[in-house]
Amino acid sequence: MSSEYDTTETLDVKGQSCPMPVVKTKQSIDDLEAGEILEVVATDSGSMSDIQGWATGTDGVELLDQVEGDGIYTHYVKSTE
Repeated sequence: MSSEYDTTETLDVKGQSCPMPVVKTKQSIDDLEAGEILEVVATDSGSMSDIQGWATGTDGVELLDQVEGDGIYTHYVKSTE
């Protein structure tokens, strides 16, 4: 896990598969203020491309980083609105 981001909230979606990591990420990011960072922890390898694609096509969010290790996929998503 990376500690370079000052995360506001951690969302654990381990064990959930597509589309739930993206759905829950969207729900959680909607509750954050501009500048706050959501850490999403998943076990679905598809979450790497799914969350990246969602963030790229969604106003108000910025994907800061994605880290893969030991079957855990961690995403850092910043609210920009």
